[in-house]
Formats: sequence, structure tokens, C-alpha cells
Amino acid sequence: MELIRHDRDGVVYHTSPLLDAAGVVHGFSTRLGGVSTGELSSLNLRGSRFCGDDQTNVEENYRRFCNAAGVPVSRAVLSVQVHQDTVRTVTEEDAGKGLWRERDYTADALMTDAPELPLFVFSADCIVILLCDSQTGAVGAVHAGWRGTAMAIAAKTVREMERVYGTRPVNLRAAIGPGIGQCCFETHDDVPEAMLASPMGEAARPYLQKTGEKWQVDLKGLNRRQLLLAGVPAEQIAVSSLCTACHPELYWSHRKMGDRRGVQVAMIMRKG
Repeated sequence: MELIRHDRDGVVYHTSPLLDAAGVVHGFSTRLGGVSTGELSSLNLRGSRFCGDDQTNVEENYRRFCNAAGVPVSRAVLSVQVHQDTVRTVTEEDAGKGLWRERDYTADALMTDAPELPLFVFSADCIVILLCDSQTGAVGAVHAGWRGTAMAIAAKTVREMERVYGTRPVNLRAAIGPGIGQCCFETHDDVPEAMLASPMGEAARPYLQKTGEKWQVDLKGLNRRQLLLAGVPAEQIAVSSLCTACHPELYWSHRKMGDRRGVQVAMIMRKG
């Protein structure tokens, strides 16, 4: 199921029909529609201390994206990604952390059942996953680089939503957003070895393809497999085919651009 492209006041982003049908507010940003310039042109959503952008540009970019997507920028809650498997339960006390207030946590995944709290995770090739529980209204946002994928952070987030909110995996809808595809994610032995040693075990093997001395790894497929193993029905998982490394006109890619680049975001919010 492919994503739907939106262009609102020049801000280009995508939504998933699967999550749209569930009535949840969400979006996957692109690099189009902001005020940043040069290598960071234009909708860079990466903090100034990480890439040299002017913080006023970053804040204006968040305002523009949030206005386009229809979420309150003043209540945005941002992840602090360290390529681990920490899942943070977000409450009203966290509203505004990351843009207007300091963050007192690290977390590669966020979840909440509170309304009007938009959750943000970041990507410049890594896999981003948005989750919503059609029964309880709880939502989650997950950042899964290859290390997080090997730690099975997507499955862990499902378990945490079940533990904290009573979510039943059968009621979850999941959208895996734009990220680096198997076509462009070429690695040495360390990545496939980590996948085979992960909780997925041999279930990871079909997503690992040997090409000469290197491997091509399907991170989207691995995360989809994790969700299936966690009990999410196949028909309730949507996977974007968009590869961030293949589309520099739409996305930043760490593989293609290195550190001099911005980031795109995945955002989800429960309605009030």
C-alpha cells in the first residue's frame, strides 16, 4: 500500500491510507517546503547543534510542517535517538520537549495514549514506523536503524503498548515509512550477523542477500517481519517502497550525503 502525497502551502509530505482510515493524524515529511538554505534546503528538521542550521530556521520548519499536517507545534515531543531499544511512555508532562523545552531522556521510540501530543522520530535512511491502536487510541513512533532493527525495537514497542495501554497486537495498524531500501543498503558481515543473532534468528535470513563480498539488507522487510512475529496482522502493515538514497530530490540520505544534511521526520498524534 503506497503513501499518499500531500502539498500544502509548499510543504510536501506523505500519509498512509491505512492510518488515514483509522482517523489518526500523522505524516512522513520530505525535504520540501521549508526555509533552510544551501545543503540543508529546505525543510530541515534537524537541530542546529547537529548540522549547523540556524535554530530559527529549524523552528520555522517545524511550524510549517505542523501547520500543514494539522498538529500543535507547541506540544511536539521529539525523540532522542541513540540507536538503542528504549521505548518512552510520553505523557502530558512531556509536551513541548525537544523544541521549546529540554529533553530529559533518550529514546528511539515514543508512545502515548494522550490526545494532542504529536510524537516525532527522525530519519536520514533509517527506518521509521508509525503505530496506532484502533481500539484504545494509543499511538507509537519508532526509529529503527540497523542496530535498533537487530534489537527488535519494533516488536518491543508493540509489547510495551500491550503492557502499558492494554493494546492487542491484532488491533494495531502500522505504517513503515520511507527509508533506505535493500537496493542501496550495502554492508559488511557485521549487519547480517547481528540480524541472525537477533530475536528474529533464522527468520531474518530471507532479508539478507549476499552480493560478492558484501551484503544487501532489507531493513523494511526485517521490521515488517518483526511486526508480524509480534502479532500484527499482515493486512494491517503498510510498507512504503520509497528509498531515501534513491530520491535525493525528496529526502536526505546519510549514505549518499554524509553528515552535511538534514533529516526528515515521521509524526503521529492521537486526536483530541
